[in-house]
Amino acid sequence: QVQLVESGGGLVQAGGSLRLSCAASGLTSSINAMGWYRQAPGKQRELVATITSLRQTNYADSVMGRFTISRVNAGTVYLQMNNLRPDDTGVYYCNAVQRLTSTTYWGQGTQVTVSS
Repeated sequence: QVQLVESGGGLVQAGGSLRLSCAASGLTSSINAMGWYRQAPGKQRELVATITSLRQTNYADSVMGRFTISRVNAGTVYLQMNNLRPDDTGVYYCNAVQRLTSTTYWGQGTQVTVSS
């Protein structure tokens, strides 16, 4: 089992920055990829960025060049968000995928609100 806790959300003006943190506990050695997803009101959850245990990264086109995902160890991942826009508003969820079983875990989410 893996538990994920996000932090770092908040209210920021357009053009500002935030850094989200996700801390995993439990069987962190079993984690392969970690990532961030977001869900805006009335929309489906969408991928923001992912990073594997080999530090390979993948970004949504909408955040490329503005967001940076990083991973400190097996169970800690950050999302640095710069030049935020109002359409970045949503609940941001941390995600972890186990290496052998591909079991997916989710955090409880943290709210990011960008005002224009």
